[in-house]
Amino acid sequence: MTTVRSLIFTLWLYLSMPLFAIGLSPALLMPHGVAIAVIKLWARFVLFGLRWIAGVKVEVRGLEHRPTGPALIAAKHQGMLDVIAPFAFLDDACFVMKKELMPLPFFGWFAWKTKMIAVDRAAHAKALKDMVRQTRARLAEGRQILIFPEGTRTTPGEPADYKPGVAAIYRDVDAPCWPVATNSGVHWPAHGFKRYPGTVVFEFLPPIPAGLKRAAFMAELESRIETASTALLPPKT
Repeated sequence: MTTVRSLIFTLWLYLSMPLFAIGLSPALLMPHGVAIAVIKLWARFVLFGLRWIAGVKVEVRGLEHRPTGPALIAAKHQGMLDVIAPFAFLDDACFVMKKELMPLPFFGWFAWKTKMIAVDRAAHAKALKDMVRQTRARLAEGRQILIFPEGTRTTPGEPADYKPGVAAIYRDVDAPCWPVATNSGVHWPAHGFKRYPGTVVFEFLPPIPAGLKRAAFMAELESRIETASTALLPPKT
């Protein structure tokens, strides 16, 4: 049954992209708020199908810690859902993403329109400077910057490898950083098409105050995210 439901949901997901891209493409010519509203609508459409077709519910915890207005958010990354769900519960999400994703139909079009922060990871030091520059600009527009400190998806329970990009942004903007934990990979794994029924949790944690030294910030960020994410995993049998 899980296989059948997963297949139906996969069709729901991938058919939704061209449907929204074509049907709502006029939004690409409209103001920023309209384009973001289209992405939010698409995200809710995907989450609706995820719950009622695949049996996967999305729950957001720690709402008392959720930032409003401009903010730097650092989140655990376990799968594709982490890139979709935040649009449903953040006011104006702006992702730090791989530049290679920009040409993709629908996703890339709206990412360009809504000024997502595209990073050429092969450019190394230049990419880091460009990411910080773009982040400052987006924060000035009141956006919520969402970065995945690990840089790529990790399997639930695997050791983490946090990259220095988030520390560069944190130091440059001199502002708090809001960690987010999740167990999304348990129910929407990074690989394969199966979606496993249950509850995906995205949990906002108390913000890390501005001004910490790089090493202290990275240690605190990793400790908070990994501890909270591990606590969301099912008990080992």
